[in-house]
Amino acid sequence: MQLAAIIVSLVLTVVGVALLARAIGQFVRYFKLGQPMPAGARTDNPYARSVTLVREFLGHTRMNRWGIVGVAHWFVAIGFLTLPPTIITAYGQLFQADWTLPVIGGFLPYELYIEFIAAMTTLGIATLMVIRLLNLPSRPGRKSRFAGSKMGQAYFVEYVILTIGLAIYVLRGLEGALHDVDHFEAAYFASYPLVLAFKGLSVTALQNLVYLFAMIKLSTTMIWMITVSLNTNMGVAWHRFLAFPNIWFKRNATGETALGGLQPMTSAGKPIDFTDPGEDDVFGVSQVEQFSWKGLLDFSTCTECGRCQSQCPAWNTGKPLSPKLLIMSLRDHAHAKAPYLLAGGGKTMEGEEKASEEQLKDVPAAALAEAERPLIGTVEENGVIDPDVLWSCTTCGACVEQCPVDIEHVDHIVDMRRYQVMIESAFPSEAGTMLKNLEKKGNPWGLAKKQRLEWLKEVDFEIPVVGKDIEDLSEVEYLYWVGCAGALEDRAKKTTKAFAELLHIAGVKFAIMGGDEKCTGDSARRLGNEPLFQELGMENVAALNMAFGEDDEDESTKKPKSAKKIVATCPHCLNTLGNEYPQLGGDYEVIHHTQLLQHLVDEGKLIPVTPVEGIITYHDPCYLGRHNKIYTPPREIIGKVPGLRNEEMHRHKERGFCCGAGGARMWMEERIGKRINNERVDEALSLNPDIVSTACPFCLVMLTDSVNGKKNDGKAKESIQVVDVAQLLLDSVKTPAQEEDEGDDGEPPAGTADAENEPEPQPVK
Repeated sequence: MQLAAIIVSLVLTVVGVALLARAIGQFVRYFKLGQPMPAGARTDNPYARSVTLVREFLGHTRMNRWGIVGVAHWFVAIGFLTLPPTIITAYGQLFQADWTLPVIGGFLPYELYIEFIAAMTTLGIATLMVIRLLNLPSRPGRKSRFAGSKMGQAYFVEYVILTIGLAIYVLRGLEGALHDVDHFEAAYFASYPLVLAFKGLSVTALQNLVYLFAMIKLSTTMIWMITVSLNTNMGVAWHRFLAFPNIWFKRNATGETALGGLQPMTSAGKPIDFTDPGEDDVFGVSQVEQFSWKGLLDFSTCTECGRCQSQCPAWNTGKPLSPKLLIMSLRDHAHAKAPYLLAGGGKTMEGEEKASEEQLKDVPAAALAEAERPLIGTVEENGVIDPDVLWSCTTCGACVEQCPVDIEHVDHIVDMRRYQVMIESAFPSEAGTMLKNLEKKGNPWGLAKKQRLEWLKEVDFEIPVVGKDIEDLSEVEYLYWVGCAGALEDRAKKTTKAFAELLHIAGVKFAIMGGDEKCTGDSARRLGNEPLFQELGMENVAALNMAFGEDDEDESTKKPKSAKKIVATCPHCLNTLGNEYPQLGGDYEVIHHTQLLQHLVDEGKLIPVTPVEGIITYHDPCYLGRHNKIYTPPREIIGKVPGLRNEEMHRHKERGFCCGAGGARMWMEERIGKRINNERVDEALSLNPDIVSTACPFCLVMLTDSVNGKKNDGKAKESIQVVDVAQLLLDSVKTPAQEEDEGDDGEPPAGTADAENEPEPQPVK
């Protein structure tokens, strides 16, 4: 028995280690196929990156959001990293049944640790197996987060871990029996029942059992190693190794998710100058090797857990997009195509083959066939990613927020969109109208710029306009960036007027731009039209810098002396101004109107007194919440309004559900599956609210459209309202008596408190 165990274990070990070394080499060559990234983009602040990695792993900061799943996975992960000494012990036991590790083998703290971690790892993997079995796609179908995952691979990995965990315990029981443990000892606190079970066997029988189970443990380990080494696209196994570099190389060194601003468009690792692009510049991604090396690392790291899929608004409403399946498709395509690329293959921008037939003669036929597949194409075209998948994304960020290994789904989707828009001109036709309006009129509706100021006629107080009433912004505290929707869309204008009136009541000095400003370019950029975004952005930055007094600079910093404070009612404007305009030379302090309103309420400059009766539920705008982490201010404002009872929807805050307008979807028809806004409103109506509130003009439009449709169908009560938080606050602050007082002298009502030393609302970063 002993000789057979030694031979089997050592042969499998040699094969396993050799194949693992080869697989690691393949990964290194494979990742080098990806495009470079801007210098320092993923290696800045190595200390902070290392701290982030340790925090995310040891704290399981993403996984633990899922309760028992996170706890079970933590023990499995810790066991994988810290139980290798038991492998060394097993090798020793092949030659000497009662062998233990030198020095620490009989050290009580070590033995206690092994007993505990081995037990918890075994229980942890058993828990995960049960959870998987209870959520099989055959039961909840599309709603299962495992729908589309490679279940056979997952079962293999889980049963391997379970087998190894049980083998450790059998070996611990045999060790205790061999060492004549005749009463309970702390060192065997978990395996003591097995010690008792083996106690009556002869020494020879015990030794043979040790050889057998040491072989089982080592053989199972090596069979796993051989299997995963031969399947480098087996994410459910390889994420154990690749998650560490993927987290370390994440976009933000300090740990924030890859949301907020999009990254500048690059070619060969350098930003593209759209005023004078290089002849060899590559626009977007049309072939898998045009993704960055971080993109290829992302694809290989996916563990197919489906958390992204379970939260995706497109997938939940019957669309073909699943972030998980998208990443899996890109991973499988990239790995299948890799032999062709490593042999020098690839296509030029004109579609010509880079390598000669001689170079490609040894490439497997399967890799050659994979190389012929278009990255974006229909089923008939044998495309890797269907166009409907690409255009279903709302860029809400739910996938990125939930991913436990920090995959950057949104960036990859936008990169593919960029090629489709800029080179192929292949995108939904309705979006073309929006782009033309942006190009010609500077707003998505195609309205004349003079209409940006028409809403001023509907308020009964003066609002300074930069360039007309004031020369620059040095005389005011805030620039109110009204935005296209806030100035031109009737429902959003109600928010604009309410917010302006609240600022007037609170005595805040503010001004607005003069109408020459353009759309910030959010929709154009997320659709994939980067040049148009940059054109709009640079014009706006120039106008803003002029308004803030760009010539009035501090000599030591070369920055304007006046603080560049902007407040925006649109989260998309907030995100673009605060997170993306710094890429274009515009550095501003940008806050959301709910942040400023909360601050004014806390200071006592706005006092909600009039009750607004009813049940209210608040919808988190994706670009306010997930993208910019602003969850509290709107809720605090609602909490200060007398009479309201806030009921949270099932999906809220980090798990909030999109309204369907982001990612330029506001301008595209929704033809597949259920409308996302209807799904969200159905969730809101399940609470039987009187008011549905939000803090974004896009959300306001989408939710209002759905509620009105349901009113017409008799599925919603006629009294239900959809309003912005600012409208709610104004209804409570502006009492009839105050309205009468304002009518007399036009001044804000007396008696508002003026608290000092209140913290200022924090700008987006």
